[in-house]
Amino acid sequence: MSAAVDPSPAVVAANRRAASSAAAAFHEHCPGDLDHRDEADADRGFVAAREPGVVTTADGTVVWDSDSYSFVREPCPPSVHPMLWRHAGLTGRQGLFRVAEGIYQVRGLDLSNMTLVEGHCGVVVIDALMSVETAAAALALYREHRGDRPVTGLIYTHSRIDHFGGGPGVVTEDEVLAGRCPVLAPIGFRTHAPAVSGYAGTAAARRAAYGYGVVLPRGPLGSVGAGLGQTTSLGTVGLLPPTVEIATTGHREVLDGVPLVFQIVSGAGGPAAMNIHLPGHRVLYLAESLDHPLTDLPPSGAHSDAPKERARRLTETINRFATSSDVLLAAHLGPIWGADRVAETLSLYRDLYGYLHDQTVRLLDLGYVGAEIAERLELPPALEHLGPGRGGSAAFGHHVKAIHQHYLGWFDGNPAHLWEHPPVEAARRHVEFMGGAEEVLRKARESYEAGDYRWVAQVAGYVVFADPADEEARHLQASAFEQLAYGSAEATRRNIYLSGAYELRYGIFGTPTAAGSPVAPITMSVEQILDSVALRVDGPKAWDQHLVTDWQIIDTDRIHRVELRNGVLTHYERPADRALPDADATFTLSRAALVRVLLAGEDFGVVVGAGEIAIDGDPTKLASLVAVLDTPDPNFAIVTP
Repeated sequence: MSAAVDPSPAVVAANRRAASSAAAAFHEHCPGDLDHRDEADADRGFVAAREPGVVTTADGTVVWDSDSYSFVREPCPPSVHPMLWRHAGLTGRQGLFRVAEGIYQVRGLDLSNMTLVEGHCGVVVIDALMSVETAAAALALYREHRGDRPVTGLIYTHSRIDHFGGGPGVVTEDEVLAGRCPVLAPIGFRTHAPAVSGYAGTAAARRAAYGYGVVLPRGPLGSVGAGLGQTTSLGTVGLLPPTVEIATTGHREVLDGVPLVFQIVSGAGGPAAMNIHLPGHRVLYLAESLDHPLTDLPPSGAHSDAPKERARRLTETINRFATSSDVLLAAHLGPIWGADRVAETLSLYRDLYGYLHDQTVRLLDLGYVGAEIAERLELPPALEHLGPGRGGSAAFGHHVKAIHQHYLGWFDGNPAHLWEHPPVEAARRHVEFMGGAEEVLRKARESYEAGDYRWVAQVAGYVVFADPADEEARHLQASAFEQLAYGSAEATRRNIYLSGAYELRYGIFGTPTAAGSPVAPITMSVEQILDSVALRVDGPKAWDQHLVTDWQIIDTDRIHRVELRNGVLTHYERPADRALPDADATFTLSRAALVRVLLAGEDFGVVVGAGEIAIDGDPTKLASLVAVLDTPDPNFAIVTP
C-alpha cells in the first residue's frame, strides 16, 4: 500500500492563511504579545530534563519517548496547522520545573503532569500519571535535584486513568496500609475509576488509540501530540485505593504540614473530580476544569453537558479562589503566573464554555441540528484567541454535536433519518445509485482535486464499505483523511484522521494497551464485576438457559445471587433475612478469582483444580455460564466493515 501523501496546495495555502489571520486577530485582542509570554511561561522555572527522555519497563520495552517529539521545536511545516504546531511546542517541554516556593512539576513524561508539593518531612504527589514506569521516572527526576524525600501524601484529582494509573510507581501499598502515606480522591472515585476499564472499556480503549495517535509515526506527516499532552504512555497500570474521600467543596486537609482546600467539580469533564487550593502557597490546581484544548471528544466518553457544567464550576472557582491565587496549575496545562492573569484566564475559559453551551441550545430552539450548529456557530473576538477557539468550528464542533445529543438524543427529528440502513447496506445502495464504484471514484477524484476532502472522505467510504478490497477507494479515502488531518487545528481530530488513514493503508493496528484489566481486580466492586459479566452475555446464545447460582466472595463474606434467564444476567446480594429458592450451585472464591474466571477468560477448570474455587452443587453450571460469555475484541474494524 502507498505511503502517506504530502499536503496539497490547497491545504498549504489554507494553513498559511490561518497563520496570518490568527496572528492578526490575536494581537488585536491580546495586547502585550501573549504568544511570546506563553512561550516564556512554558520554560519558566526549568530545572532539568530527563536525559534521554525515554522510559522503559524492566525488560527494556519502551513505554514513553518524549525525544520522538523533539521536532515540534522546529519551524512549522506546511503539513500541520500553525495553531496546533504552536500548542504542540508548548506541551512538548519535558523536565522538572519549579513553579512556586516548594512546588514543582514534572511535565512531558506522560499525557498529564505530576505536581509535587514539599512538606515538612517529605513530598505530596498530586496526580500520579498513567503508568507505573513513567511515574517512577518522574519522581526519580524530582529526587535527583531535590533530594530523596519520601512521598507523604498522594492525591488523585480525577477518575481518569492518566491521573492515578502510576500511583504504585511513587509509593508502595505497604506504605499506604501502614498509614505513612494517605491517598486522597474525590467522592465517586471508587465507582467511576474502574468503570473506565469495565463498561465498554474495550471499545473506549480502541477508539482512544485513534484519538491519542498512539501508534502513529511522529513527525510532520504523523502525530505531533494529543492536545492534553504528547500521547498516552504504554506501561503498567495500577491503582492504590483511596484512604480519604473528599465529599464536599470547602473541605480542608493538612498533609505533611501543607494546608489544602478542595473544590468538588465532578461532572465538569469527568464523573469524579476535584480542584485544590493551596492557601499557604497562593497556588490553585485544577483537575480538568480548564484545558487549553477542548480535547474531550464525546466519542471517547466525555460528558456531553461538560461545557455548561465547566462554566458553572469555574464561576465557583473564581468566586472562591481567584483573589487568593498567584499561580494556576493543572494536570494538562502549563502554569500561569500573576493574580490578574489567573482571574482573567479563569473568566475567559468560563465564558468560552458557557458560550458554547448557551449558543448551541439557542440555535437548537431555532430548529438547527447539531451538524448545522457546528458549522454556524462563531465565537466572539475576545474568545477566539484561546486555545480551543483558534481552530474555529472544526475544533469545537464535536462539543456542539454532543450538546445536541445531551438534550435531544441522537435523532434530529427528520423522519428520513429515523430508520436508515446500517453502514454496509447503505454503502452498497449509495454506490449503486451513484453509477457504480468506478463512477463514484471518478467523481471523488475530481472533488479531491477541487479540495473538497470532507466529501471525498464520505463518498470514498461508501465504496470501501461496499467492497473493502477496493484498493483505489482505500487509497483515495486515506489521502482525503490525511489532507483533513493536515488542516486540523485540533490534535485529537488530526490523530483520528491519520489513524484512519494508517489502517486503510497498512491494516488494523488494534489497541496498543489493555483496557485497564490490571486495575480491575483491585478497584472493581463485586457488583461492578458482575455488571461487566452481564454485558458480555451473548443474548441469543443464552435465550434458553436458566441458571441460578450463588457466589460467596471470601474477601467480603457476602453471597451474591446470580440468575441467567431470557439472555439477561441479573444479580443482587442475597438477603440474610428471607429464604430464596435453592441455587443450582454455590461457588466460593475470592474477588480476584471471580475476575480471572468470568472476565479474564482463565480456564475455570484450572482454577477449580488449584483449589481456588469451591463448588457446592452442580459443577457444570459454571461451565454453562462461561459458555455464553463473549470475549471483547480490541481489534475491531473502524474504517472498514
